[in-house]
Amino acid sequence: MAGKQMEMTGAEMVLQALKDNGVEHIFGYPGGAVLPIYDELHQQDDVEHILVRHEQGAGHMAEGYARSTGKPGVVLVTSGPGATNVVTALQDALMDSIPLVCLTGQVPTSLIGSDAFQECDTVGITRPCTKHNWLVKDVNQLSRIIHEAFRIATTGRPGPVVVDIPKDVQFATGIYTPPSPVIEQKSYQPKVSGDLDKIREAIELMAGAKRPIIYSGGGVVNSGREASQLLRELVDLTGFPITSTLMGLGAYPASGKNWMGMLGMHGTYEANMAMHDCDVMVCIGARFDDRITGRLDAFSPHSKKIHIDIDPSSINKIVRTEVGIVGDVGHVLEDMVRLWRASKKTDKSQLADWWTQIEKWRGRNSLAYASNKDVIMPQYAIQRLYELTKDRDTYITTEVGQHQMWAAQFYGFEEPNRWMTSGGLGTMGYGFPAAVGVQVAHRDSLVIDIAGDASIQMCIQEMSCAVQYGLPVKIFILNNQYMGMVRQWQQLLHGNRLSHSYTESMPDFVKLAEAYGGVGIRCEKPADLDDAIRTMIDTPQPVIFDCRVAALANCFPMIPSGKAHNDMLLPDEASDEAVANAIDAKGRALV
Repeated sequence: MAGKQMEMTGAEMVLQALKDNGVEHIFGYPGGAVLPIYDELHQQDDVEHILVRHEQGAGHMAEGYARSTGKPGVVLVTSGPGATNVVTALQDALMDSIPLVCLTGQVPTSLIGSDAFQECDTVGITRPCTKHNWLVKDVNQLSRIIHEAFRIATTGRPGPVVVDIPKDVQFATGIYTPPSPVIEQKSYQPKVSGDLDKIREAIELMAGAKRPIIYSGGGVVNSGREASQLLRELVDLTGFPITSTLMGLGAYPASGKNWMGMLGMHGTYEANMAMHDCDVMVCIGARFDDRITGRLDAFSPHSKKIHIDIDPSSINKIVRTEVGIVGDVGHVLEDMVRLWRASKKTDKSQLADWWTQIEKWRGRNSLAYASNKDVIMPQYAIQRLYELTKDRDTYITTEVGQHQMWAAQFYGFEEPNRWMTSGGLGTMGYGFPAAVGVQVAHRDSLVIDIAGDASIQMCIQEMSCAVQYGLPVKIFILNNQYMGMVRQWQQLLHGNRLSHSYTESMPDFVKLAEAYGGVGIRCEKPADLDDAIRTMIDTPQPVIFDCRVAALANCFPMIPSGKAHNDMLLPDEASDEAVANAIDAKGRALV
């Protein structure tokens, strides 16, 4: 059928367009305004529909699917609350540059604007949180718009798009246009190749550097596996140290000799100090967000900056750069590697003093933590999880909070597309549905959501979805009875006034897992942890692992708000006074 113009209903067009764009899975929840599409779904087997339990979960599942495969995630929801419930996931995808195509139902065109049942201005509501959106009023335009939606979501800087389809358009009959003859919007032509003169200028700047640093981001992962390989090649050629944002982990291997760990608010001492003292910074596929820069007027004050990004609006938006290169990271890195080789700029001796200084910073051991034979330290839990899963085909997602930062610090990622987390929006509840989406795409892989006891309850209902589809997702909860990051900030920045960050009515996670038809595991002692993790891994059903960890452990290093990179709070420098004085509502000292 692809390649031929054919007459069909709008609902049939939706399914045909999905097939013609290579879609194999969609995540959705039915409702009145999308029933014609669901009727078509029922009559075919090419596209598998995953029934979620909340539309926000559908969006996060599609994000996990997209991030782990490099393909767009597809969401189908109904009008009104169906569309508004997915807004959080759309904004999350926008900030982290995740390609999503969200199809929403809408009331019939004759009722639009009349406050009809389950009507909302979906296009108006989603305009600020999508890359582009459409309200389709003509069935003959529907197929073209869906094809264009996939192109816009996946090219340039990836992001979410919304196609709002009124119910009468789904019933109407028109002409289906296949993808090949679609006329692309001339107003959207993202630049892929970088300016060669600017790339040469960047090479000259890099060649003269005495204290360089490569700062990579999620754009490297989005560009594809070749971009990650080229990044590794550039690091080997130049001998430069490399750090990464939260979203860029895995683009360069954590075991690589030039790796300094993540940078930013909870980054390593060596990465942040090197960022502060460098003389040339090469920013590749990152956007200088506030979690990275800290105090902006004190950010890397002595460096000349090179910024490579596919989004022209990111260049000079936050930090002024000497060389701004607009283009796809993979294409630019290919030219950069080629030109570096041609220039034979391979003398690494001029970096000897810089590496000596970096080794001194590494010696500070900024990720150190106090060990405990009686209580599981959260850092230790992540370390053991890593050691027991690193040789498997493993994908990691996280919720948001302390556990997210500990996972970034202590779980080493060797490859891209193995790490799914909410970076820009910081969405509690992201990790579990994202893990479900990853598991849908990789049925035989080990998929683990590293969670907090507060975050996991945001979208816990998707346990029902995991059980229904036989998806053996593992939820590894670092259970400290607190909203950990909120509690840490309250302790350190708000006089230890723990306002509503302690959860007194916590569910029994083992019973909760069993209630959904999954498996529950609880572990409280360090000596029992390895065997419990092995049991979790070997269990062929969805698992909730309740790992009871030290309640008041803090996540360090930490750059306090408003501070520069060289003004970090390290583990052995934090005051224990507030921790010792922490008392719960009933007056009991908390361990």
